[in-house]
Amino acid sequence: MAGYAGLEWEIGELLRRHKLSLATAESATGGLISHLITNVPGSSDYFKGSVTAYSNEAKVRLLGVAGETIRRYGAVSAQVAEAMAAGGRRALDADICISDTGVAGPGGGTADKPVGLFYLGLAHQGGASSRRHVFRGDREENKQGAARAALGWLKEYLEGL
Repeated sequence: MAGYAGLEWEIGELLRRHKLSLATAESATGGLISHLITNVPGSSDYFKGSVTAYSNEAKVRLLGVAGETIRRYGAVSAQVAEAMAAGGRRALDADICISDTGVAGPGGGTADKPVGLFYLGLAHQGGASSRRHVFRGDREENKQGAARAALGWLKEYLEGL
């Protein structure tokens, strides 16, 4: 696929090679991760879909995140990112799901959870894990940074299979 030599194309090739399907469960990126994935022609071969669960209610209703998890740790937390990824994997019947939850900015930050803080989740057959990132840009830069970090982690995971 000449012209599609970017990260998204490489992920698609790895998913095809391993015969795996992918889903996303997005919050603060608002669908940007799935947008990047679907920029690759033929991504329907491996991409099942996305749930953009921006509100806490959507996280609970659509992804099965426990309300207690959100109350205890906050919507922007490793625990919620992992639950979103696991819920997205179940909801879309995918082998792998990546998720994000964060504070894109410019407002909404606190001392404990500053603007630019994102938690990414990755769920697969063996369970779910999360990673913490803090980006230092404006709203769009923070969203782009989180989406690129999620795709980078996904590629790293797939290369390790």
